[in-house]
Amino acid sequence: MQLTLASGSPQRAEILLKLGLEFEVVVSGVDELSGGDPEFEVLENARLKARAVAGEGVVIACDTDVVLDGKALGKPAHAVESRRYLDRMSGRTHEVLSGLVVVVDGEERAGLERTAVTFKQLSEAEKERYVAFGEWEGRSGGYAIQTLGSTLVERIEGSVSNVVGLPVGLLFELAPELFVQD
Repeated sequence: MQLTLASGSPQRAEILLKLGLEFEVVVSGVDELSGGDPEFEVLENARLKARAVAGEGVVIACDTDVVLDGKALGKPAHAVESRRYLDRMSGRTHEVLSGLVVVVDGEERAGLERTAVTFKQLSEAEKERYVAFGEWEGRSGGYAIQTLGSTLVERIEGSVSNVVGLPVGLLFELAPELFVQD
């Protein structure tokens, strides 16, 4: 079965590799929606990515964003904005939303994953150190939970793989045939 990941995300590719799946990466290049309803946008962005690369076999497309106070944060443009994100999220709970679309031989299957992440109360030194480390670059919400960003977190309720960038449980639910050993 031919499998395509419609994403250039190294985190998503790493998750699929760890699951033992062989796949091709095709970056969709679509213009993503932003500024509106986060739930709608993550699903619609995943749909747009999947449709842009749809072909034979199976296509996996995902869009993930961090939502605070009902608004998607997106990726910080620079270190100053990254620091503002940390200031806002310190000691608070935010949501990580992922829209996942899997196209199996032309049949589109979609779902939404939601994870609550609570940051501990961060000291000024912790914020400065994290921003200086640079891990925030290119990351929704300005952090990466799988590495140094894990030190920012007090509690997670829901899927950890969702926070990394690909909700494995939802993928299994939408495309169980990917996990059948021949």
